[in-house]
Amino acid sequence: MLSQTRLDEELVRRLIAAQFPEWARLPVREVASAGTDNAMFRLGEEFVVRLPKDEGSLGQVAKEQRWLPRLAPALPLAVPVPVGLGAPGEGYELPWSVYAWLDGRDAFDAPIADLPHAAAELGRFGVALRGVDATGGPTSFRGGPVTDWEQGAMAEALRDLAADGTLDGELATAAWESVLRLPAYDGEPVWVHGDLLPGNLLTRDGRLTAVIDFGGLGTGDPACDTMAAWTLFTPETRPLFREAARVDDATWARGRGWALCWGVVTEHYYRGKNPVLASVAHRSWSQALAEYAEILG
Repeated sequence: MLSQTRLDEELVRRLIAAQFPEWARLPVREVASAGTDNAMFRLGEEFVVRLPKDEGSLGQVAKEQRWLPRLAPALPLAVPVPVGLGAPGEGYELPWSVYAWLDGRDAFDAPIADLPHAAAELGRFGVALRGVDATGGPTSFRGGPVTDWEQGAMAEALRDLAADGTLDGELATAAWESVLRLPAYDGEPVWVHGDLLPGNLLTRDGRLTAVIDFGGLGTGDPACDTMAAWTLFTPETRPLFREAARVDDATWARGRGWALCWGVVTEHYYRGKNPVLASVAHRSWSQALAEYAEILG
């Protein structure tokens, strides 16, 4: 188990001084984030240090160090590029990374104003990502069927959220049953980001500029990356995203299922713990459920 080393600015200063002395004079300041896997610290004006919070995030470091430099040149939006790999030390027991800093604010704190532009750009991002050769890529934790991800948690979440009046239990259950009847993905695994939530998108002046946090990066069914249609876009801009993303009806249907399931399970788990994630989750399932209401009649 990871010891209870405090992930703070002083630890980062010690790690940098010991392993990257050329950057030891640069100021360090913590970056506020609702993310659950990593702590982030600005290092000067050009870099950011990313420390996994526990062993569950350990594999993300090696994966991002290996694959992001290969993927970045093919992508139409800026993504983090690692510039240093840190080793355990100073009482911290995991490897860690230094990345080039990407300027901007996340799309939860600084919502995207130009949604049509973002729909086109994020759709094109997905097409470009899927177009990179996925040979040897790891499987994304959201690369399989949504049932592999939720592992039975959906039933309890539906029951509890219906009981307290958060959602329409009858409609949500019918929608979930329709998701369970969808045919499984039978295509070749492709690259997916796996976590295209507002907190992992950067904006400047109201426009989408970058995609960050590739901890869910891997290969599998591209449906999970269409969740942005319901977590981020409106009924008016959702078709623009779909057109730019070039996904077929089956992929879109599975993506809607992901938006429903991820939203319900995540709000159920994080309400009272992480209000940012809970609010994104609420939007995800409520937008998806509104469509199911029309589909199911």
